[in-house]
Amino acid sequence: MNGKSAIVKERAVEAELCERVMARGGLCEKVMVVGRRGFFDRLIILPGPRIIFAEIKRPRFSRIAPHQQQYHDRFKALGVDVVFIRGSADIDRLLAAP
Repeated sequence: MNGKSAIVKERAVEAELCERVMARGGLCEKVMVVGRRGFFDRLIILPGPRIIFAEIKRPRFSRIAPHQQQYHDRFKALGVDVVFIRGSADIDRLLAAP
């Protein structure tokens, strides 16, 4: 090793999230809204039913842009389940919640 710690990329966090959601029998769909910058990365549907909008970030050195926070705040004010996922611990919390 070169002494530097490995930097986990956002796509690795997203892949783990999708894999674990699907293992639970859920869906983890990529979301793109034409003309809307900053919309959530994934729509998660878990048995129950439970619907969650997720923004994926790498574990370190990531920041939430103001337009992303605005979506988070607006959807949360409507009673929608929204989460920021930065790694395995966040995925654990998401899947453990009722």
